[in-house]
Amino acid sequence: MESTSQTSLFERLKESLDSLRKSERKVAELVTEDPTFVMESSMSAVAARAGVSEPTVMRFCTGLGFDGFQAFKLALAQALILGVPSVESAMNRGDSVAELASKIFDQTISSIDRSRRFLDPDQMEQAVTAILGSRALVFIGLSASGLIAQDALQKAQLFGIPCSAPSDTHQQFMAAAMTDPETTFVVISNTGRTRSTMRVAEMARSRGATVIGISGDDDTPMMRVCDVKIVAKTFENTDIYTPTVSRLAGLVVIDILSTAVSLRRGEAHFADFEAMKAGLAGYARMSDGETDSGSASFD
Repeated sequence: MESTSQTSLFERLKESLDSLRKSERKVAELVTEDPTFVMESSMSAVAARAGVSEPTVMRFCTGLGFDGFQAFKLALAQALILGVPSVESAMNRGDSVAELASKIFDQTISSIDRSRRFLDPDQMEQAVTAILGSRALVFIGLSASGLIAQDALQKAQLFGIPCSAPSDTHQQFMAAAMTDPETTFVVISNTGRTRSTMRVAEMARSRGATVIGISGDDDTPMMRVCDVKIVAKTFENTDIYTPTVSRLAGLVVIDILSTAVSLRRGEAHFADFEAMKAGLAGYARMSDGETDSGSASFD
């Protein structure tokens, strides 16, 4: 594949539909409707089913940036491994549980892959550096983003610095209004337009704190006031159920940050961590009335 775009094959197909010739659009529609058939068939079979000529199929492939039909099929196979994006697997009221399960897995896998492809390593590096240089951490989020903030708090408590994740909007604003330049705020909102979160970000930054934003888009009111912008793009669909995929992508981002910070805190941090685990294991055995040895686990 010649293109180095971060956009997946199915996304590129959707974006290119309006610019394709009528005959080439037939090929694109066949790929969208029955990608497995296209992946397993010869160019002549694809041309026959789409009702076009073989040169048209070849033009379609090269127009998308591929060397030929075989290169396109290889990319299609790789895309299918990640599942069909949610834009191509809409959920319907009449779907069976099995159909819903398949579509939700497709949506989740393809969305997490999309987040990975669009994640900016430079912004992640800046976020890790900011956290390592902080004397305190505050995580801010509401609703589904609030769940991410609470998960972040659980992990950040192992960093050995004061951490908090206030859930009340008044407490969030008070924390920002009383902060200082040695504190880092991590503000989380998939839309980047949650007003209370935006106000907290603005106030924290005005007080000199470093503000890290985690959102589904970098061009949002919240992200414009952030020092570090981490974008977790997903195929979010809130028409049928509450946000799910964006929450999962946010949790993965937190896992990356917490792992990177932990690995860079040095041997002293690892020694403290191991001592904590040993102490926690002993506490768990004592609480459960056990006398056998075991290791601490984190639910």
